[in-house]
Amino acid sequence: MNIKKSVPFVCLMAMSLLTVVAGTKNEAESSWVHLDKRGRLVYQQTPRGDHIIDFSHAGYMGGGVSLPEVEVVKRVKYEPGLDDYTESIQKAIDEVSSMPIRNGFRGAVLLDPGEYRCSRSLVVAADGVVVRGSGDRTRKSTTIVMYGEKHSAFVMSRQQQLPKVIDSQLIKKGVKVTDAYVPCGSQSLHVANSSCFRPGDDLLIYKPVTKEWLRFMRMADLWRNGKPQTWIAEGSWLKTRRTLQSVSGDRLTFTVPLVDAYDKRYTNDSTFVVSAPHDSLLTQAGVENLRICSPPQAVNHTVAKYFGIRLNGRDCWLKDLDLFETMESIGTKGERITLKNVSVVRMARHDGSSKPAEFAPNAGQILLDNCYVKADNIWSVGIGAKVSGPIVLLNCRFKGNGRFQGHQRWSTAFLLDNCSFEEGGIDFMNRGEMGSGHGWGTAWAVAWNCRAKDYVNQLPPGSFNWVIGCHGKRLLKRRPFAKSGPFEPEGVYDSHGKSVTPYSLYLAQLKERLGQQALKNIGY
Repeated sequence: MNIKKSVPFVCLMAMSLLTVVAGTKNEAESSWVHLDKRGRLVYQQTPRGDHIIDFSHAGYMGGGVSLPEVEVVKRVKYEPGLDDYTESIQKAIDEVSSMPIRNGFRGAVLLDPGEYRCSRSLVVAADGVVVRGSGDRTRKSTTIVMYGEKHSAFVMSRQQQLPKVIDSQLIKKGVKVTDAYVPCGSQSLHVANSSCFRPGDDLLIYKPVTKEWLRFMRMADLWRNGKPQTWIAEGSWLKTRRTLQSVSGDRLTFTVPLVDAYDKRYTNDSTFVVSAPHDSLLTQAGVENLRICSPPQAVNHTVAKYFGIRLNGRDCWLKDLDLFETMESIGTKGERITLKNVSVVRMARHDGSSKPAEFAPNAGQILLDNCYVKADNIWSVGIGAKVSGPIVLLNCRFKGNGRFQGHQRWSTAFLLDNCSFEEGGIDFMNRGEMGSGHGWGTAWAVAWNCRAKDYVNQLPPGSFNWVIGCHGKRLLKRRPFAKSGPFEPEGVYDSHGKSVTPYSLYLAQLKERLGQQALKNIGY
């Protein structure tokens, strides 16, 4: 397999920094977020105080931080004729993994130019390790060629995991939230007793899934083919992880805004906060500047053999990668992750109605910057169940009929910022009985200055979704499988068909929070 040219990355904005952040005089202004006369962002609130959140905390190190250039400490030479390079590359990764950490990193493994056939996953399981190909972003000269049994090209995760958080143990230590209502976008809440909390603590906020809330959401009566479907099980919990910034009396203030509302009427007054250290996540690791190639897979994703990268980490990154013919190509868990200039191209058409998600950013504070997908019969980006954002897609382009969806079960706080879906679309919708009862899959989401063939923007009870400054057709839809009756209520459409200022919401928020240098740090 000899691929001479990589897929060109698409930059949707070729403009000055001022234009990117502030926009032009020809653009409209949104009532939901706009710049005042001093150039400060002003947010409109709902009657209960909810507002569009500050998404600028998405990305490596919490946003606005340059991806590091890690020193090469180990080199893998290309040996023509070697059938399987898995062992030699893994040996190099393991050697670097055993080195001491200096200035936050162990070092980078550099792969010489060549096509490296690998029959198994390459595993990065130690903090501070980077795998890098040769060449540059536009002329990559290192390719991982997948063959053999079912596997992902890279698995980035600690092999030795700490014991997982056990809900039953934490519930006993939880401190009750006393607010009658905590709006989405808030950065603080009140608790019954703050004496056990200290700034810097890792916290979990537990929101109970009650019978009252399921009924309010119209999710208690899902049936398909004569069988009941479960959206989210009554008695389970929705959990959001946050770091405590400060304590003032009974008020806890977090470093990152909350991405859901907390309404005492539907929680049985049982929302609580508890200290909970992080699981053992891989940190300060990355894969950079190479191609990953799979044999064509014109099959259903349930029987596919070759996947791209699986990353479970914190403060990690993937950048300048081209993936060809992989399926369910990039999956992430953890938090504070940047995917920059990552391209997925698959010409073999996926088979079946159940579709793969080429990007599955199931993590908090994740940034997809200038990423690209070209494929049909897929989800360009699909979010799994109960994912708590913020998740940002910035200047991404998707070709083919693929769509974006918060696919199932109450995932919150997505921003699609200046993204293009040429033949596909963006769905903020109730999937009802689809799948296994996916129900409301998207809440508190924003499409900002996007272009798409069409949009399904629906309004979950007690929540909002926004399509602002976007171009493309508005679709009205009923609850899935309903052939008659009312359409689902629409979410907010603001300035539809005319772009708004600031041109990029994420960059404007980042500049306001951290200053202009933060934009330069991430290449804007």
